[in-house]
Amino acid sequence: MGSIVEFTRTSLFQNVRVYWLAFIAYWGILLFGYDTGIAGGVVGNLYFEETFGIANSTGSINTKKSDMVSSNVVSVLQAGAFFGALLSAPISAKFGRKWPLFMYTLTFAIGAILTIIPSGSNPSRGLSEIYAGRVISGFGIGAITAVSPAFVSECSPKEVRGRITGLFQVMVASGIMVSYFINLGVGLHVHRDSRIWRIPFGLQLVPAGLMALGLLTVKESPRYLASVGRNDEAINNLAYLRRSSAQSELVVLEMAEIEAAIQEEREARRSLGWREAFLGKGNGIRFLIAFMIFLLQQWSGQNSVTYYAPQIFASIGYTGTKNSLLASGILGVVKVVTVSIFIAFGVEKFGRKRFLVISSMGMGILFFIIGALLKTYPPPATSANDAPPSPSRASQAMAAMLYLEGVCYVIGWGPLPWIYVSEIFPTRTRHYGLSFASASQWLWNFVISKQTPIMKTELGYKLFLMFASLNIGALTIFALLIPETKGKSLEEMDVFGAVDAKQRQEHIIANTLVRKQQPHEKSPRESISLDNEV
Repeated sequence: MGSIVEFTRTSLFQNVRVYWLAFIAYWGILLFGYDTGIAGGVVGNLYFEETFGIANSTGSINTKKSDMVSSNVVSVLQAGAFFGALLSAPISAKFGRKWPLFMYTLTFAIGAILTIIPSGSNPSRGLSEIYAGRVISGFGIGAITAVSPAFVSECSPKEVRGRITGLFQVMVASGIMVSYFINLGVGLHVHRDSRIWRIPFGLQLVPAGLMALGLLTVKESPRYLASVGRNDEAINNLAYLRRSSAQSELVVLEMAEIEAAIQEEREARRSLGWREAFLGKGNGIRFLIAFMIFLLQQWSGQNSVTYYAPQIFASIGYTGTKNSLLASGILGVVKVVTVSIFIAFGVEKFGRKRFLVISSMGMGILFFIIGALLKTYPPPATSANDAPPSPSRASQAMAAMLYLEGVCYVIGWGPLPWIYVSEIFPTRTRHYGLSFASASQWLWNFVISKQTPIMKTELGYKLFLMFASLNIGALTIFALLIPETKGKSLEEMDVFGAVDAKQRQEHIIANTLVRKQQPHEKSPRESISLDNEV
């Protein structure tokens, strides 16, 4: 039985404030994407390797040390992010979404500054400063990835929630694309200079600053305010986000639904305390899904390609700075265009499950093709003193398969896990659920980023065959088993058996009647005509 709250179709401008909130909150997600793609290009630069003792003056590379430093620079960010995501839950529960996000952004900026200052005069100290900066930045990013989806999801109307929440992956893909082209520009125009790492790492401060300033213009989540008893402030913020009056029928009904859900959760889990997040009825399966969906997402293979795109493209025959970085940049463009079209037109029309299955099957088939081509037509060995050859027909075919694989990822396993976990948790435990889900993502992200350079060296073409098998096996089966959440409000997620639907409707009706009978006093801000506000 569906919710009695039935919203009319609204224009883009009706939800413009929600889109603005998502745009601001997701600058931190662009940072996530930017940091995902930037480190692989920086540590793969020959001057960086020479400066920090990975390569000698003749250009020969210590492969073992290169793999270690590459994996460390990339993976320590994920290690910090894991703890940031976990610790964000109690902070978000006490202080809400807006101001914790502001503090996490400042934390990220401090870490970014630490990665800018190292010089080549003391290689050991310089690497330590980069590691420390990446850990601190990672802590901020991990917390942001836990809080931002919850913040956006809680403020979005259900008709466009998937589209708005799905902007997460658009920002991730955009950040990755920008990082690839920054690496390309630096690699082509900066030679034997500390700007090789200072420019890419320093540019992180731009989106961080925009996010910090933008957060000053948005309002706190109505669902969070209602969950801590600040109901009058909650309905005012809800009305602001919907560009409507606090007395309007739709706002009153939506607020009643929120209050009903919170009331049910409190009654069902009275005296459980913090344990309700894990022991409350229907929550165990939610946490299992959140853990598994990100475990499988990280082992789908796409993040290995993303983190080490220049090295991956070099392994299939795109050697030389220009060839490998340009191929990486094209991959970034393909992913941004595809995910933008998908989020705009596909996610709300066709739902979640169907695209997860299509995504995993497509990625699996394409990885099999890449592995088979790499086994049959391995690229010729080259040295640092040789001019990079033009990619062979087989290398071009493998690059095309990587582009198509990226397309499959961004229409399924890229954006949908984030949308899914932001939807399945009830209001009172959503901050715990998003924190746990984000921590799971960062845990497996750390494992993948740490092991990919080693696996690439040790497995060769078998690495692609391994990812192919995981996609066609585990990811497809999981996608078929999880329930569909398209079109359901956050208070309507009865697919897990936690709430009796009939009782839910009775609570909503009761709260609606109470709301209609209570006079609502307007604040001076509310007395200004809402029609004239953006």
